[in-house]
Amino acid sequence: MPPVDISNTELRTERLLLRPWRESDLEDFFEYASVKGVGENAGWLPHENIGVSRGILEKFIAEKKTFALEYEGKVIGSLGIEKYQEALFPEYRDLRCRELGFVLAKPYWGRGLMPEAVNAVLGWLFFEQDYDAVFCGNFVHNAQSARVQEKCGFRPVGLILHETHYGAVFETQLRVITKDEFIALHGLPEG
Repeated sequence: MPPVDISNTELRTERLLLRPWRESDLEDFFEYASVKGVGENAGWLPHENIGVSRGILEKFIAEKKTFALEYEGKVIGSLGIEKYQEALFPEYRDLRCRELGFVLAKPYWGRGLMPEAVNAVLGWLFFEQDYDAVFCGNFVHNAQSARVQEKCGFRPVGLILHETHYGAVFETQLRVITKDEFIALHGLPEG
């Protein structure tokens, strides 16, 4: 399966612009990534200094698979498109699948922005990139992430133990949505 490349992609929703990361996003990135409670829910520790953020930002730009979420001219989060855990789901091996991961700055939690972003990326993956299914997961203690996934139509497919980058192990709920399920919820794109 070819790698995801978002380098020439911009997705607009009612309130957000999803776009490739830029070097000029560094201050915004560090601002939200250094806050306690943001990264831990996604498996990483708060950034201790702007150098940590710079290194990850450079990776985002080089790998071309993570959207910056821009709201009112400010980057407030990220949404990455990753390979899914194929070994756990052999029934999907003949399908084109990916996995989403997302983070949102704390001041913007609870406003419905992340479901808006996730649905935009799902539409792009299903209708413009021709994927068959998309996975997502959350630590079971992260009810907000679970709620985003439920709002977007993901259904549970399994529980696993996941070890974070900092060595903690959490029970993780894995979910999936297929293209047909997405169409049943949202219909076909206009045009």
